[in-house]
Amino acid sequence: MVSVDRARRLQAAGLRWHPRAGDRFTILKPGLAGDVFTISDMMIEAHEYPTGTVLGFNGTTEWALDSVSQEDALWLPGEEQLREMLGRTFRSLSRGIDDYQVVVELPGRPEQSFRAPTVPDVYADALLALVAAAVDRVR
Repeated sequence: MVSVDRARRLQAAGLRWHPRAGDRFTILKPGLAGDVFTISDMMIEAHEYPTGTVLGFNGTTEWALDSVSQEDALWLPGEEQLREMLGRTFRSLSRGIDDYQVVVELPGRPEQSFRAPTVPDVYADALLALVAAAVDRVR
């Protein structure tokens, strides 16, 4: 799962989250920082309302929480989700001594490489570059 710092950067860059079973998130409220929750049809469900998505806590798993607005949650995408979002731009992943390297080919640009200490974080860095390239193309 991606680090909170990179998850915040992805969110700020405009990455949209459509909650589904298996997704992990943290809640951006004092006292809950660092806690990671997983959406499960049995424990935490995403409820769609005209006013927005609410993540409902069922049963006794989190007795202090009934629900939380999606806006108060920070999605922590996993390695597979990040790689899927890179799509056809992804070229390779390799392991170095202390880090990982991802090579992507962004539209209209030469191949670029990114390095980070974990696979999800290096995918996130490449995805941030992909989002920035898409924004540049729209301008």
